[in-house]
Amino acid sequence: MKTAYPQAWDLEALYPGGSQSQAFSQELNGLEADIEALSQQLAEAKADGASAPAEEQLNKWTAAVQSILLRIRQSDSFVGCLQAQQMKDAAANALNDRVKTLTAKFNAALTAFDEQLLNVDDTNWTSWLQTSESVAPVAFVLNERRELAKEKLPPSQEALAAELAVDGYHGWGDFYNTIVSRIRFEVTEDDGNGGEATKQLSAGQMSNRLTNSKRAVREAAFEEWEREWNEQGDLCADTINRISGFRLKLYEKRGWGSALKEPLAINRMSEATLDAMWTAVTEGKPKLVQYLERKAELLGLKQLDWHDVGAPLGSSHKVVPYDDAAQIILEQFRAFSPDLADFSELAFREGWIEAEDRPGKRPGGFCTAFPKSGQTRIFMTYSGTASNVSTLAHELGHAYHQHVMNDLQPLAQEYAMNVAETASTFAEMIVSDSALKAATDRSEKLALLDDKIHSAVSFFMDIHARFLFETRFYERRKQGMLTHDELSKLMEEAQEEAFSGVLGKKHPHFWASKLHFYLTDVPFYNFPYTFGYLFSCGIYAVAKKEGRSFADRYVALLRDTGVMNVEELAQKHLGVRLDELGFWREAVALALEDVDTFLELTR
Repeated sequence: MKTAYPQAWDLEALYPGGSQSQAFSQELNGLEADIEALSQQLAEAKADGASAPAEEQLNKWTAAVQSILLRIRQSDSFVGCLQAQQMKDAAANALNDRVKTLTAKFNAALTAFDEQLLNVDDTNWTSWLQTSESVAPVAFVLNERRELAKEKLPPSQEALAAELAVDGYHGWGDFYNTIVSRIRFEVTEDDGNGGEATKQLSAGQMSNRLTNSKRAVREAAFEEWEREWNEQGDLCADTINRISGFRLKLYEKRGWGSALKEPLAINRMSEATLDAMWTAVTEGKPKLVQYLERKAELLGLKQLDWHDVGAPLGSSHKVVPYDDAAQIILEQFRAFSPDLADFSELAFREGWIEAEDRPGKRPGGFCTAFPKSGQTRIFMTYSGTASNVSTLAHELGHAYHQHVMNDLQPLAQEYAMNVAETASTFAEMIVSDSALKAATDRSEKLALLDDKIHSAVSFFMDIHARFLFETRFYERRKQGMLTHDELSKLMEEAQEEAFSGVLGKKHPHFWASKLHFYLTDVPFYNFPYTFGYLFSCGIYAVAKKEGRSFADRYVALLRDTGVMNVEELAQKHLGVRLDELGFWREAVALALEDVDTFLELTR
């Protein structure tokens, strides 16, 4: 008997009362007190002028840092969920401001903590990391903090910058959410009585129409999408210019010449690895061009426009009910790992997933962790498309990654975005590959192949366009602010290059519509997706060879993601080098294998 799973998430189990929750208010009060106490202790230690803190004191500070970190992550996740489910929740916006303020204070305390780490000489530092049982599991992270602190401004200046960022840098990021909350898209539909009715849709609802099986629907949706983002273009231009301007000025003061220095450090990867990855991707694009040209033929078009790239083929326009999608995912997860399937079933059953298609929600999808509670929450707007099923599997991969790390120390759970995208993309591959193998009908197989290859297009071309745009935008921004029109032109040029000239009509206001360009926590929220996709291709190849026995090795790899750079991680668990072309070329070839099948099937 099929289970009926809730489509609205349960936030009450975390903090009853939503944005009016007294329990959450108490959580924030406790956080504020503990951050203040840590800050005071560190300030007193500095005032004492001691050359180096004792190991006992270092242990206490490290424990306090980890305790606060756990609750900061939990609080930020809760507020993010409140804002995502209802963009006009004013109380949630106020809570977000408070959490941002607490985070800034915590970051200032971390800067003072880092200063104390720098006061420890190398010999005592090594001894402390090796002999302290509570610290040894997070030695990598502490070393990382200490080394990065050497390249930053003096602690007092870093603390001031973090404090000013709340109403400046992060304030501009929050303002983008205000812009999105005001946007309304209009569509005209059959009213069921032989007439027509006009209704308004949120950004989340409208974005689903951009991949509708009917070209007239997605073409109209795209025109309305571009019209509204053009209307908001000046506000978006001001916002993205201010965010990037803050970053660049801070980098300049630190003596950092490249805008990529921070995102590479955050993702614990070298520029050599990044360059090798993009080189292999560029080499593989001609095959994707063949796929896109064939897809245009199948759709009866001379050339694909932006809104045609993700258009479904064959039977993929069929609506997949939410409960059916859940059963498909669980069955295919179970074939790889019973533990992954059991965890995912728990997420479905306990209401950890917000999938309901309703007004007021923000666009996009995400998974966020509540490490103090040992839970996660997934957000999306489910409308029954094949892409929705893939997104659901993708976000469950994120959730499982956090699940297998819940027993680790908080600092050891801080894995980077690129390896986070590895777990999610791996889960997505399990579902798409299994579904493809099980397909017997030609039209069904064609639809599944198309959806799977579209992932490669997204990671090799769409993400590359974002990377090219952002890289060039930051270079231009050093000379001054860019206008609305200049940003759109830069975006079109990036899409022309990244898609190898295969597109007709492009998406000039993509820079305005994409939330990722406005996130202030993580700059360059693009290349880690391609890294995760290709890295997971390599992992998936090993998994197919080894079968179920690989599941334990996979968990071991995930558990190490918070305490290694990606080059060390790949060497230890896969025996490969990421700063050389070999691994990436093999991964690209594996990702593009389906193109040959697609071309053969559509002759």
